[in-house]
Parts: sequence; C-alpha cells; structure tokens
Amino acid sequence: MARAGYVRKHKLQTATECHCCRRQMPFCWTCRCGFSICQECIQENMWGMSCNGITWQCPDCGRQNGFGNQ
Repeated sequence: MARAGYVRKHKLQTATECHCCRRQMPFCWTCRCGFSICQECIQENMWGMSCNGITWQCPDCGRQNGFGNQ
C-alpha cells in the first residue's frame, strides 16, 4: 500500500566496469572493497575464486562474497 505523496526513489542503473576484462557491463559481481567482475570472467576464473560454488573470494582483499543462492 503506497502512502499519499510517497515517491519511490530507485538507484539509477549504471554500467559497471569489470576489473578483469575492462568492459562496461550492466551487471557485475561486486565486493565491498570495490572490486567488480562480470559474469563471463567469474565463470572463466571460478576454479580459483570459489571452492564450493556458493561463495567467491575477492582477489584484492580476500573477503568471501556470496552468489546470492543460499
């Protein structure tokens, strides 16, 4: 139920640059440190970034990030 006079503000969708291939992509997996990687690059490098297919490890800071499939 929307309130009267309530305007929903959405974040504008902007292309993100993949740190691996340097292409502007509409969606990239992003770490909290700012590292971003496109879907193609993460599939190519899955062997070194994930051991279980549920999380991926950022090559810059080493943090574990989820794929959102938990």
